[in-house]
Amino acid sequence: MAKKILIIDDETKIVEICSDYLHAAGFDILTAADGLEGLAMARTQKPDLVVLDLMLPGMDGFDICRSLRSESNVPIIMLTARIDEMDKLTGLELGADDYMTKPFSPRELVGRVRTVLRRASGDSSGDLIRAGDLTLDRARHQVSLPDRSVELTLTEFELLATMMSQPGRIFSRSQLLNAVRGVAFESYERAIDSHIRNLRRKLEPGDFIVTVHGVGYKFAP
Repeated sequence: MAKKILIIDDETKIVEICSDYLHAAGFDILTAADGLEGLAMARTQKPDLVVLDLMLPGMDGFDICRSLRSESNVPIIMLTARIDEMDKLTGLELGADDYMTKPFSPRELVGRVRTVLRRASGDSSGDLIRAGDLTLDRARHQVSLPDRSVELTLTEFELLATMMSQPGRIFSRSQLLNAVRGVAFESYERAIDSHIRNLRRKLEPGDFIVTVHGVGYKFAP
C-alpha cells in the first residue's frame, strides 16, 4: 500500500509541483491550503508523513506542529521561506523531523520524504537493544519498560537508539544532532536539550540519561 503524504501549504504552485513529484514517486497525496484544515486532515486522514509550511492562514505551522506532537508521532518535514535560523531551531525543538528552506528542489523533497519514512519504519541495523529495564526494538520502532510501552517521536527514538548503542559513552550535542539528522550546526544544538528533556519525562521514573556538564549526555542504565 502506498504511503500517504499530507502537504499543508497555501502556495498553489508549490503544492502542485510537490504533489506531482511525490505522486510520481509512488506516494498518495493529500493537500490543505489552510492551517486549521490541515490540522483537521492530519487528525482524520492519518497520513504517514506531513509536509508542513510555516506561514499559513488560519493557524501557523508552529502551532500545527505543537498540536500534532501532543497527540501523534507522525513524521513532519517543515518548510520555511525565511532563512532565520531561529525558525528552523524552533521547528526542531517542537519535534519536526526535518526542515527545508524555500525555494527547494522537488527532487530533494522526495529524497527527504523517503529518508524520514525509512527512519520511521525502522530500516536500520541492530534490531534489538536492551539496557537495564529498557528495551529498544529498531525493526518495530518500539521502546518498552517492564510495565509499559513508551511512545517516542522519530527524533527521540533515534537519539535514544544512538546513546543506548554505546552505554556510558559521552555524546556531545553536536554528535547527537549529526547522528539523528546527518547534520551538525552549532546554532541548532540547543534543540537536543529539548528532545532530551522530553525523553527523560517519557522514561520516568527511570533515570537513564545522564548530563555530563560542559560536555553532553550519556546513557547509563
